[in-house]
Amino acid sequence: MASFWQQAKFSGTRLWKLLPLTICLALAPQIATAQSVALTFDDGPNLAETPRLSATQRNQAMLAALAKHGLKGALFVTAGFGADTPAGYALATAWGDAGHAIGNHTVHHPDLNSASVNLAQYQQEILACDKIISTMPGYQKWFRYTYLREGNTPEKRDGMRNFLREQQYRNAYVSLDTSDWRFNEKLLEVLKRDSQADVSEIKLAYLAHIKQRALAYRDLSYKLQGRDIPQVLLLHHNLVNALWLDDVITQFKAMGWTFVTPAQAFADPVYQLMPDRPAAGQSLLLSLAKTLGLGKFDGWLRLHDDGDFEMEALKQKGL
Repeated sequence: MASFWQQAKFSGTRLWKLLPLTICLALAPQIATAQSVALTFDDGPNLAETPRLSATQRNQAMLAALAKHGLKGALFVTAGFGADTPAGYALATAWGDAGHAIGNHTVHHPDLNSASVNLAQYQQEILACDKIISTMPGYQKWFRYTYLREGNTPEKRDGMRNFLREQQYRNAYVSLDTSDWRFNEKLLEVLKRDSQADVSEIKLAYLAHIKQRALAYRDLSYKLQGRDIPQVLLLHHNLVNALWLDDVITQFKAMGWTFVTPAQAFADPVYQLMPDRPAAGQSLLLSLAKTLGLGKFDGWLRLHDDGDFEMEALKQKGL
């Protein structure tokens, strides 16, 4: 394992760049804590119509679940999904009023890896979103890349890193990536056919997916860091979480995990690392694994399948 770190090319926190793995692991117990997770939500507030719950009801349901457990998370606003209208602005502001952080996720959710999106266009998306969210309570200079993609060329990647530094923005990394959007698509598909359909099997599959990803990324953090890191969980502002966020939180508690705020998680040194990504990674941990040449480790496929395993199981049950 030491050879992975010795061959790595990182910019960012100099301690983790320069020290060999054996020294890093010796230091790790001084900063390691029991397994914890921070909750973050992308693409909100989404004003699209859905069965069962309106946009306002979905927003209220997620905020209610967080309040029930006394948790503070972060909403990464995609302004064009609603926050650029009075109704959507009010929904986003409700997150800040409740003590949650507000971050930037562009206006129209473009893909920086696309050949049709240039660096200047992408940066303008961030600046335009910033004008809207900077007036909200809870506003933080945190940016989360759309699709977690940092650019398909070195020029885009390095240009964005320089831009974020100049704008004093933090790269709001994700360590615990999920495919909750895939379950949301399945849920909407079933409910649009029958709004009263029994969706309990989708709920069970969703919770199993969250648990599988959580355990897999915890295991990967030990492979890479030799310790538990405070995981940053990626979820979305959607119906599946409006209905079942309370169950997700309860499941984490049953697993013995604790909760931290996103700011507390981002204070960990691992979130200062900037891996040179030869291929797009989903989470920061996957990016590190690819940069370090870890290869297709045990469980690699399940972290890349976008919920295919669970979708196939639901298909076999007629969903």
